[in-house]
Amino acid sequence: MRAIFVHRHFPGQFGRLVDRMAAEGWDITFVCERAEQRPSHIAIVRYMTEGRRAATPHPHLLATELHVRTGAQVAAVLDNLKQRSGPPAVVIGHIGWGGLLFAKDVLPYTPMLGYCEFFYRGEGSDVGFAPGEEPALDDRMRLRMRNSAQLLTMEAIEAGLSPTRWQRHQYPAELRRRIVVCHDGIDMALCRPQAGVRMKLPDGRVIAEGDPVVTFVARDLEPYRGFPQFMRAAARVAARHPTALFVVVGGDGISYGRARDDGRSWREAMMEETGLPPERIVFLGRIPHAALVRLFQISAAHVYLTYPFVLSWSFLEAMACGCLVIGSATAPVREVLAHGRNGLLVDFFDEEALAETIVAALARGRTLAPLRTAARATVAMRFALERCLPRQIGLVETLVERMTLRRVAHRPQGRGYPKA
Repeated sequence: MRAIFVHRHFPGQFGRLVDRMAAEGWDITFVCERAEQRPSHIAIVRYMTEGRRAATPHPHLLATELHVRTGAQVAAVLDNLKQRSGPPAVVIGHIGWGGLLFAKDVLPYTPMLGYCEFFYRGEGSDVGFAPGEEPALDDRMRLRMRNSAQLLTMEAIEAGLSPTRWQRHQYPAELRRRIVVCHDGIDMALCRPQAGVRMKLPDGRVIAEGDPVVTFVARDLEPYRGFPQFMRAAARVAARHPTALFVVVGGDGISYGRARDDGRSWREAMMEETGLPPERIVFLGRIPHAALVRLFQISAAHVYLTYPFVLSWSFLEAMACGCLVIGSATAPVREVLAHGRNGLLVDFFDEEALAETIVAALARGRTLAPLRTAARATVAMRFALERCLPRQIGLVETLVERMTLRRVAHRPQGRGYPKA
């Protein structure tokens, strides 16, 4: 059977699902804007969003216009693929960037599964989370329009998929009935505790399991992932613990939120603000995944802070590696981490409490081993790849089976149904 995946960037959240389906004999086509890899067993078809705009849109329509342009380009690709090979058995795609916006107009009888990552809200989520931050009416209107492509897409397609319960709960109640919770999956064989691990840092120092290494990981070092709070706490810890070393992974860009008004990176600004001695902290930038896993295996305490926003893979991978995770007591984290059971929780904005928790964790060392064991057990039970992938594939197969039965029962003549 043929399946088409749609995502802005290949492979997005679908890498493992694509590989598994291809291994099981599916003919896979991946429609995307950008693909840095081109695997031989998957057909990659790119779409382009560039082009001349007819007019300057209202500011609240900037994202919507991009979504419409993306949806139109993807629709053209899907129509071309349909003309060449007929309708696929299923289409699976991310609904957040407009890729599936017009997919049903091209393939009205093909079942579709949408990846529902995040529904924007003017309150109760990331916007307005910081103390004293009150979203203006203009921000609320902009966010409402930003959801328009998701709402239109979900109105048309058969089902949705969210990686966590909290992320599913962000969507309107009438849509949640068609959204299944299933994570992309964590590779437990790769992300596991490993005794005797060592790692050479760029400055030549070597760190190893048992060293007082405190880790922090984010795609980019910015407020959404609590980087300022981490740095202020790190400065406090450095003053109280003579040998603690902070190892930080992440870029200097902005993945979420807004850049600083002064144009500086948050790394530069926080090093200046905190006065943290440079020899006490190592910034690795973005590193290969294998190196990240090795760092988790070494970490004595891993700090994960986040706004009420999309839960990071790195958080779950750290737990799978048996890290002692100190997490923010925000809703996405509390769904997984229970204080004193499989990790430790602190208030996102309480930098002193974070520092005290880190110092105490370093002092207690191996006595916290039960939390590490429980952290890995949590991921194995709820997020293991070998559990999640079969559920995802089962959902895809169920959609295909239901649509096939519907086609057989109600097949009109000459309507372009895919072959049963």
